[in-house]
Amino acid sequence: MASGFCDNCSRLLREFAARLRRFWGELELKVREIFREIIGCNCFTPERMTARDLSSLYRVYDDETQLLSQGGLQALRRLSASQNTDMQMAAAMYYLHISHHLKSSLPCAFMEPVMALLLSGDLDVQKTISLALVNMLVKNNVCKELMIEMGMLVPILEMFKSGDSTAQCHSCACVAMLASSESNTDALLMDGIIPLLALAKNYDPKVQQNATWALLHLTQSDWSARILCQAGAIPVFVLLLQSADSEVQFYSCTALCKIAALQEHHQKLLSIGAQYLSKSLLTLMSSPVQKNSAQACRCLQTLLKNVLIHEQLMELNCVLPLKALLKTATPVWIESALTLLSSLTTQPSNKDILVSEGFLEEISQLLHRPRSSSVTIKHSCMIITDLCGSRVGEQAMVDSLCLLGLLGAFLSPSLSDETLLCLTSCLHHLMSYDLLRTKISTSVTPEHVYKLVELSEQTRSSQLSYNCASIIGKLEMSETLTQLLKPHFKTMSRYLLLFLKNRDVKFQQLGVATIAVLKKDGDFSSLLRNSELEAEIWKVHSQTEETRQLLEMIQPPSSSSPNP
Repeated sequence: MASGFCDNCSRLLREFAARLRRFWGELELKVREIFREIIGCNCFTPERMTARDLSSLYRVYDDETQLLSQGGLQALRRLSASQNTDMQMAAAMYYLHISHHLKSSLPCAFMEPVMALLLSGDLDVQKTISLALVNMLVKNNVCKELMIEMGMLVPILEMFKSGDSTAQCHSCACVAMLASSESNTDALLMDGIIPLLALAKNYDPKVQQNATWALLHLTQSDWSARILCQAGAIPVFVLLLQSADSEVQFYSCTALCKIAALQEHHQKLLSIGAQYLSKSLLTLMSSPVQKNSAQACRCLQTLLKNVLIHEQLMELNCVLPLKALLKTATPVWIESALTLLSSLTTQPSNKDILVSEGFLEEISQLLHRPRSSSVTIKHSCMIITDLCGSRVGEQAMVDSLCLLGLLGAFLSPSLSDETLLCLTSCLHHLMSYDLLRTKISTSVTPEHVYKLVELSEQTRSSQLSYNCASIIGKLEMSETLTQLLKPHFKTMSRYLLLFLKNRDVKFQQLGVATIAVLKKDGDFSSLLRNSELEAEIWKVHSQTEETRQLLEMIQPPSSSSPNP
């Protein structure tokens, strides 16, 4: 059948059909080649598909129920066991995502892939998984003891040797968090001390900081601190006091403070050449960082159990930094300096020097500040009591404003019984010095008398009551003072009656002595006549007389008779 085309069109159509067949043949070959290569690529391996599924999972979900699914666990196991570092990184990134959103504990089953990732040959994988561990350790999302049991400490410590500062930072942080659990101390002390001491001297501030932080945690028990010292930690900590990083300074100073709490370490601490430790701590006292300055004071105070450190501090002129701290307006600095000063004043050889350096004046200025803290008042009282015992202390107290400062502080509202007890104990002690008793007697105001009487009558603290009543009893009874006491005679009669009924002899004696002084006043004498207080006096007198007669019946042995 004829085609209906001319010879020329038929030829052209035949040529087109032939070319089309050749083109499709070539295209088929090309397509087969491309698909053969695509299928051979690891993008289509189960691992790669698993990694993509895992990636999409944590990009979509923040809820830990979805993140910690059984399917997710299976995927993590496959990827962490892979020899492909990209697959391992996908798993490590998933754990990093979990660490930011996890609120509860990570299930134990999820810890197995972590161990595999820590053992990865790729440092980036190790850095990522160790950062995830740090996050979870900080939030207490993983069991520290389980990590040790699974052997995770070994690869973590191996990262110290990597030379990579980020890896070292992460691993040090992990070790520090693990060291916060006492049950892990043994394992850490066995393998971790020497590498940590080496990293603490690292030039990278962040590595140095984390290593020192980890070492600090290892000083939490006496036993571990002792092992640290045997391994050479003391010179390292002392050296780090001079670090340019304030956190490193704080960690090392805190560690030294814990070590210094045991006197067995004092020889090592103080044997570092040319008084290096004392000089470093005095320098740190002047730090603009509050917590570092305060910690240096605490460390020195702990060391002051050793007489040698007293001598060193006085030789190094600790007066200047102490005065500088006392003059600040910052309570933390003031209280730290006062704590250290109160320890220094306990040493007899220091007292005259500290008085001559004007510390009583410094204390008086603190007491005259409005709303002095209870810590300031407490340590001021301790310092004043100690310095009064020096050769020139009594006269220096008279010349200073300390007494007025103490009396002013006594009237402060809302003082606790503990603070009042410190204050009244100090005033009671000062009343034993003639010059000071006279000055106190002439300085008390109606407000002082009212508060002393009020506290003498209270029953919640017997020692506070005794202190206040004793101060009243020792006052020099001038006409002015007698007039101040007159409005309180009835109240005083009540607490004196309680004192006489007290079985403690010191209360009875104080009651009798006070009545003997007050009886010279006609108004008190009239109040006493035919009262219950007078009846109690006779009862005490009768008991005392009976005791005297009984004692006379006991013939003391003569000085020549042999001991029985």
